[in-house]
Amino acid sequence: MRLEGRTALITGAAGGIGSATARAFAREGADLCLSDIWDTATVTSEVKALGRRAIETRTDVTSRAEIRNMVDKAVEAFGRIDVLVTVAGVTSLGDAESLGEAEWDRVIDINLKGTWLCCQAIIAQMRRQQYGRIVTVGSLIGKNGGNPRPWINPEEQAGSSNVAYGASKAGVHAVTHFLAKELAADGITVNSVSPGPIATKMTANISLQLDEIIPVGRMGTTDEVADAILFLASESSGFITGETLDINGGIMVD
Repeated sequence: MRLEGRTALITGAAGGIGSATARAFAREGADLCLSDIWDTATVTSEVKALGRRAIETRTDVTSRAEIRNMVDKAVEAFGRIDVLVTVAGVTSLGDAESLGEAEWDRVIDINLKGTWLCCQAIIAQMRRQQYGRIVTVGSLIGKNGGNPRPWINPEEQAGSSNVAYGASKAGVHAVTHFLAKELAADGITVNSVSPGPIATKMTANISLQLDEIIPVGRMGTTDEVADAILFLASESSGFITGETLDINGGIMVD
């Protein structure tokens, strides 16, 4: 098993990608600290049913104190943290002109600041171990500026921006690159996955013309994103750091 004897901390573990990642890690032998602002009882039960240990933490990723408590609980339970996966995030739709400051702050705080605070909080522990795998979750929109967004019908694109979400995810990619260089000598790799159209509750209201837009003819699944995260968390990716793995069904292929 690819994560036998490893422990992992996953934020956003109650959601689609987070829970799929937890199940994938458990099947590969990892014990897990499952964190979310929402209830994680279901995914915790699923992990335990797979024969792995799991603890839960209710954590607001915009709070440094709550993140510190999350990390401390994981270390207390397992003695180490080998893998951090930062899935926690929110989206936002609306035109750029009318986007309110409070909404901008909410998205940036959860997606970008939350990712940074979680990564920062884990560095000392991973440096003591001289080992770590950090996997952040970015987005295709954070790489292409969101325009055009070929998976959204043109009439739905008019007057909408996704600017806060795109900016937050572009920042996640930047944090990933900077940390990868800084932490490489400590045996810590830092990589990102960049999902395109993935079937989750967050994307449930997006209209798609699948056959015409996505070369593989469908949306991606949370399990496919989880498999990519699993690869970056495993020994198979030991010589990979500072990279972003696109998971988008070829939607941006020219």
